[in-house]
Amino acid sequence: MSQSTGCVYLIGAGCGQADLITLRGLELLRQCDAVVYDDLIADELLQAAPPQARRIYMGKRLGRHSAPQEEISQTLVELAKQGLRVARLKGGDPFVFGRGGEEALALQAAGIPFQVVPGISSSIAIPALAGIPVTHRGMSRGFHVVTAHTAQGGRDDFDRLANLEGTLVFLMGLSHLGEIAQGLISAGRSPETPAAVVSGGCAPHPATVRAPLGQLAAAAEQANVQPPAVIVVGETAALDLTFSSARPLEGVQVALVGTPILQQRLNDALSPLGARSFAALTSQLEELPCSFDLNTLCDGAPRWVVLTSQNGVDCFFRRLEEQNIDLRKLHACRFAAIGKATEASLASHGIHADLCPPVHTTQALAQALVDTVPQGEPVYLFRSALGSPELYRRLAEHTHTEDIPLYTLRAPELDCTVLCSQVQQSDYLVFSSASGVDFFLKTFGSIPEGPACVCIGPVTAQALAPHCSTPSLMAGDISASGIQQTILDHWSAHK
Repeated sequence: MSQSTGCVYLIGAGCGQADLITLRGLELLRQCDAVVYDDLIADELLQAAPPQARRIYMGKRLGRHSAPQEEISQTLVELAKQGLRVARLKGGDPFVFGRGGEEALALQAAGIPFQVVPGISSSIAIPALAGIPVTHRGMSRGFHVVTAHTAQGGRDDFDRLANLEGTLVFLMGLSHLGEIAQGLISAGRSPETPAAVVSGGCAPHPATVRAPLGQLAAAAEQANVQPPAVIVVGETAALDLTFSSARPLEGVQVALVGTPILQQRLNDALSPLGARSFAALTSQLEELPCSFDLNTLCDGAPRWVVLTSQNGVDCFFRRLEEQNIDLRKLHACRFAAIGKATEASLASHGIHADLCPPVHTTQALAQALVDTVPQGEPVYLFRSALGSPELYRRLAEHTHTEDIPLYTLRAPELDCTVLCSQVQQSDYLVFSSASGVDFFLKTFGSIPEGPACVCIGPVTAQALAPHCSTPSLMAGDISASGIQQTILDHWSAHK
């Protein structure tokens, strides 16, 4: 085997939120050179891979088979032969109806090193998240996991399944729910047997329906349960081992458009209130070549450094490190920031902002700088290439100003087939920048009419207005907490 041959990690991503992956799986994901991933993988996991890692979608869903299994296996082999460390990210557990065994055999045959990282299977995780244990003392001493295809073999299969003790768990069976229920009843299971259908985890349309086996198909149809879903048959399906927290945004779905950093802050703000947020479109950060010599800031003359985002802060300090500049050499510089998050990011590097306007807009920052900076004292804007030109214009009229783009944002290439429906069914669609509005339109073509649109500030709202049939909501404060409060107030008033 060539020494340049890479390896493949068959990683079970678990079912649901990103933090249900194992620590081992997350560690390997953070070290990979390429990610080959399925449907329903939490977006935060894709963001955990290194920025330069290749991201290859090869999901398989009923009616939307993106690639044959043979092609997926061959892709893993070819990537490893290129010397890459490949994270094969699979929902649930790789070996529980995940075709991980087929991929492992293909890798073995090709002489490719691989490791298997187990994950939490949907067969136990999805019922558990709905409060249904697959075993319970005095009710079920065991459980059986079956695919719908297995249950379609005829009367003999249903006779065998109906007489098994314990809980029956059917995967990939929603489209055959009626046949499964009737087959079990015809084979001797009571139509009054407790049963449930659960669509959860990262499913686009979460739902839990409990009903007697004989009424389950009708109840699921009435509730418009969408795949993927898990079917549970047995006494434990009647249990509801959940805690009713009465969170104010329970069940609300929020689609997010923005950078990974802001999406994470929004998720952290919305999740404790019960909302389920997901990435509709994640802007990708691309650092730009910078001809500006940062040693200019180290000559002891007074000057201002202006940072307008957390991404800008991170890029700025990364450039300082690359040029081996000691922070103490910046002692004559004063720093301005916009917003609490940018100010906090700056403080994490050991520098407290000398100026941060109480109103977190570029207009307010420009006015505060004009009121504070003496004429002739230079100002350096370190920010995105997509930043509003108004800030530079106002400052340049007042004093010597240089606009130094450290990074830009670009829209990712993605398959919108699944996301379009998910966004349309959401309650809110959040835009965190004007560039995000532009990226969304280029990717999806139009603004959907289903969700209420929420903008982080007036510049974003202005960019969205010509493309939105109804007025958007605008956060009172340009921050994740401002968006959280806007959604909370609107939902409380209109639910």
